[in-house]
Amino acid sequence: MLTDPGMHIYKDVYISLEKIKTDFLAPAQNYVLTGELQKVRELKWQLKEHKLDLFALNGYVSLLMEGFKEPVDLLPPVIEESFEKDGSVFNIVCDGMHRVFLARLEWVVPQVIFIRGIPKDKPYYSFPVPGGWEKVSITEDLPEGLIKKWHRIREYKSLYRNFNSAFENVGGPRGRFAANISG
Repeated sequence: MLTDPGMHIYKDVYISLEKIKTDFLAPAQNYVLTGELQKVRELKWQLKEHKLDLFALNGYVSLLMEGFKEPVDLLPPVIEESFEKDGSVFNIVCDGMHRVFLARLEWVVPQVIFIRGIPKDKPYYSFPVPGGWEKVSITEDLPEGLIKKWHRIREYKSLYRNFNSAFENVGGPRGRFAANISG
C-alpha cells in the first residue's frame, strides 16, 4: 500500500491472468483523456512491431521511453473483484483505464491481471462508476470541477495500491515510447 509499505494487500489473494470482456469490467474513473488514448494506441502499434500484443501480455514488459531516465514496466491492466454494500459485485479497473478503454473501442477482449479475495477492510480506493462505461467522458483535458473518482473514504490514499513496490514506474506518466523493449 502506498501509505503503508509493510501492508501487502495481495499477499493472500487469488491472482490470475485472464481474458475478460470489457462489458464485465467496471471503470473507477469518470473520464479518459484523448491524448492518453492516442499514446496508448501508438504504444500498441510500437509493441506490435516487436511481436508483442498490448492486449495479451503474459507478464510485464520494460519500456525505455524518451524523456525518462529509468525504464517503465508495463503490466496487463489490473482488475480487482469488489463487493459493494448493496451486494453488487464489480470487477474494478485499478490500473490500465486507458488500455481497457482502447480495448473497448477496438472490440478486443483484453488479457488482465484479475485479483479476487481482497480484504474487505481494504477495498479499492474509489467506487465503480455508476452506469459503467456509458458514463465515462472522453475529454481533451480535465475541466475544472470534474470529479475524477468517487473516493470511498476521506483518507483514500491509505487504500491506494502501490504497484511500484515490485515494478518500476508502473501507473506513472506516459511519455513518448522509444523502441527499446526488454522483459
